Formats: sequence, structure tokens, C-alpha cells
Amino acid sequence: MPYASNIVRYTEQGSPVPLLPSAPRRPGAGALARLGHPTPPLDPADASPHTFPDGGTWRTEIPSVEGPEALAVVLEESARLDLPVHRISQGSGVWMLTDDEITEMVEACAARAVELCLFTGPRGTWDIGGSTRTDSGGAGLRARGHDALAGCVEDALRAAELGVRCLLVADEGVLWTLHRLRTAGLLPAHTTVKLSALSGPVNPAAFAVYERLGADSLNVPSDLTPDHLTEIRRGSRAPMDLYIEAPDDLGGYVRMYETAELIRRGAPLYLKFGLSKSPGIYPYGAHLREHALATARERVRRGRLVLDLLARHGADGGMSPLGARLPGELHRFPVPEGD
Repeated sequence: MPYASNIVRYTEQGSPVPLLPSAPRRPGAGALARLGHPTPPLDPADASPHTFPDGGTWRTEIPSVEGPEALAVVLEESARLDLPVHRISQGSGVWMLTDDEITEMVEACAARAVELCLFTGPRGTWDIGGSTRTDSGGAGLRARGHDALAGCVEDALRAAELGVRCLLVADEGVLWTLHRLRTAGLLPAHTTVKLSALSGPVNPAAFAVYERLGADSLNVPSDLTPDHLTEIRRGSRAPMDLYIEAPDDLGGYVRMYETAELIRRGAPLYLKFGLSKSPGIYPYGAHLREHALATARERVRRGRLVLDLLARHGADGGMSPLGARLPGELHRFPVPEGD
């Protein structure tokens, strides 16, 4: 889509005389053009041809919401700042929450038509193996051995029984297993499975493989370029999750001014509002309470800043309706007979 050259002119008295844009504009384009620095034109071939099934190109997510108290802060602050929220996600895992806490979170999200996504259980970075603490990182977040896989399955079944309909995974074996359970009817059919940012694919072939293993929404690393997003979109329409601001353990990148272009290239896209310069809180407990609540509140504010920026540029159209959560039809590997 072409962008209008929007610039504010001033009277001799210094009062601004804004010119209303006829179409979304790119940051600083009008002023730079007047100084002889035209903005390079966009290539329509770069744009994603895909949308969510409701026709939207983007949704929002507040990550690292670690329990009912943090969730209450996020919901209160999002109402105060008028920030639309499609999804809330948690990182410490189902096993770090009581049944009552999960039920409280399910009910609070249902009352606001917000999707709740909880992480599944044991992962290598917390396990007894030493390889994840080496410089190479070892096997990372993967579930080590049968017992860890079984723990993730236990978490998934327990969460589903309590009403959770979105599960976060970091292991391709766990992903495939949960997809098979869903296909067999042991998880509700409309359960969605989301791939963690810490195991996200970095090329179109890997992205397509995770989709076929059962992922309904895939985090990609926060340092992928717009060209990388276009490459992925040429091979898959599965929803993509991307931190517009990433926590430090994912690079600490702040990409607010790129948001419109990231949507154009990566749709359908979940805009994730993380927080840089903030210590990690996984696994969360009461000893981290004040920090968790303060960062939850600030993540909402960061989201408001991003949407305000989009609105100033006339690029805030295309949001999915609130309450939308399903990914649409995706490609899957055949599930073996007898499963």
C-alpha cells in the first residue's frame, strides 16, 4: 500500500497546521523527503498474502503473566489504557500454579474474552543435566527423557481439564505428542498449541515443519529481519508471534518503529509486548511478587505505546476482533493410524 507524505507545517506564529494523511505513512517520510532524503518505496511483492480467519492481520499478546495477581494487574491496566488484548501467556508453567490459581485465571480471561496460554512442564534449562549451563546451551528447553515428556503431557491434560485452551511448548516431541492427543480427542479439539520463543524457527523450512507437527502459533526469534518474515510467509500461513520489545534473554530488542512493516511482512502476526532491561522471573514465586506486578503493568504500557505509534501513522487498521483466537486451517503431518 502506498504511504502518503504527511508532514506538519507551521504558521509564522509557530502554530502547527497538520495535513491529514490520505493513507498510512511511514515514520518521518514527509519531512525527510522535503530535505532531499526520500523514503525507499515498498515492494508489494514483500507483503504477506495471509490473514487470520477473521480477516485481521494482527493480534496482541501480553507475555510473562505469571499468576492471578499479575493477570488482574494486566486486565486492570489494559482497561485503563484502552489496550486491546487478545492473548495472555505465562512462562513458568502449569506445574507452578495451583488448581485454584488456574481456575481463577481461566475465569478472569473468559470474562474479558482473552485467550489464556499456559506453558507445559519440565524443561531442560531447569533439569539436573549440566549441558544447558554450558556455553553451548546444550539441548536448551527440550524435555529430557520420558519422564519430562510425561510431565508436559500431565500439565497439558490438567490445564485442559481446568478450562485452559492454549498450551505453550518448547520441544518438538511435546508438540507432536499434544497434537496427537488433540487428534485422538484426549485434548479438546479447539485447543491451540503455541511454540516458545526460546525454540522458535529461523528459516521457512523449519517454520513449516513446526506447523506440520501441530503448532497453531509460532514464536520466531526477535532478531529476524523483515526479509526473513517474507521468506517464511512464502511457505506458511500459520500465525507468527514476535516480540516488538524483547526481554533481555531474547536479545532485548526494541522494534516499535518497525511494527507496521513487521505486520505487512509477517501477517497474521501476534504483537508481543515484552520488556527489556528487566531481570527474568521464571520460575515465578511470591519472592518475585513486586517485580512481577511492576513489569506486568509496564508491559501493558509498552503495548499502548506501540498502538499509539501505529495510530499516529494511520497504520493501526487490520486488528482481529477481540475474542478471536483460532488460527484457521493449517498443514499437518498425517497422524499414524491407531493413535
